[in-house]
Amino acid sequence: MNWTKQHPGWTMFGAMVGLLVFLWGMAIPLSAAPAPVGPAAQQFSEGARITVWLTLIAGSVGVVLGVLAGIGKLSGFPPLRWLCDFYVWLIRGTPLLLQILFVWLVVPSVMPAGVDLSDFACAAIALSLNIGAYNTECVRAGILAVPHGQVEAARALGLTQFETFVDIVLPQSMRVALPALANNLASLVKDSSLAYAISVVELTMVGYRVQAESYQPIPVFLTIATIYLILTTAFTTLTSALEAKLEVGQKR
Repeated sequence: MNWTKQHPGWTMFGAMVGLLVFLWGMAIPLSAAPAPVGPAAQQFSEGARITVWLTLIAGSVGVVLGVLAGIGKLSGFPPLRWLCDFYVWLIRGTPLLLQILFVWLVVPSVMPAGVDLSDFACAAIALSLNIGAYNTECVRAGILAVPHGQVEAARALGLTQFETFVDIVLPQSMRVALPALANNLASLVKDSSLAYAISVVELTMVGYRVQAESYQPIPVFLTIATIYLILTTAFTTLTSALEAKLEVGQKR
């Protein structure tokens, strides 16, 4: 932990390189394991890569949604504020599995003719909307944590309201919200497993298929749990290093 605080840049680099090496090299040690894990090593590797892709896409879109909806919830324009409140209320009040199934069944039917959404795209949309709602409250809390005196000082120096928000409020609010956003990202790694419900061949779906063929659930799900632990550790190490880089929680 101390090394992470002293060398956050190297820690971030090491976490990213380690994650890439693990994703593209995990099939080698897994292939040496006894059946049913060894023969399915390549399937586990491909499933883990799909899980990471879902996490990265949904996590990135979720941050953008969280920032936009967080700003909207603090807007002085009532319809926009009500819309953002409704979005957060709806997503946080319904199960993620139901949201994934809803997007999978409804969104393709309202798309223009000739536009087909894959199962992966539907899962990414649902996961993005879900984590975006949780990120909204994190961003809103971060914005409210910025001292109002800084806003007044920026306006006194001649900055417009937009410049004040972009240059003063938003950077500080994201720094405050980063630990909570990182926690949501770690949860997203595990929540992506629900994409199996719409036939996305991610890590959990691979495990279901292998155990269904072998009738040996214990070694299969122990392997899946180990892979999830490694993925989650890589993401949390990366975000912890980013927090150290930005000196989150430290007084200057």
